[in-house]
Amino acid sequence: MNANPVRQVMVVVTVPPDHVDVVLEAIAAAGGGQVGHYTHCAYVSPGQGRFKPDAEADPHVGARETSNRVDEIRIETFCRRDRARAVAAAIRAAHPYEEAVIYLLPLLAEEDL
Repeated sequence: MNANPVRQVMVVVTVPPDHVDVVLEAIAAAGGGQVGHYTHCAYVSPGQGRFKPDAEADPHVGARETSNRVDEIRIETFCRRDRARAVAAAIRAAHPYEEAVIYLLPLLAEEDL
């Protein structure tokens, strides 16, 4: 067993279809989505986001005080744990939403199984 395995974090975020490339570039620039000699590694899939902004919100899309449904793309990628804060900050800076939801999930190292 490796005494000091590199810990990874899964990063999941949804974005409008027209912001996928911008957010993926931001993730890569912050050190996310790297495997060996490959960068920009991610899985993307279409879906639908649902939300209801309150009266004080400033939504990028949709209307205040109304349940909204919008087409979104889910980005799933990963990064080293020591890069997770920088990757999350890069996503927030590149993301058009007022409140981007970012999931940061610790991953098991294969040698720890």
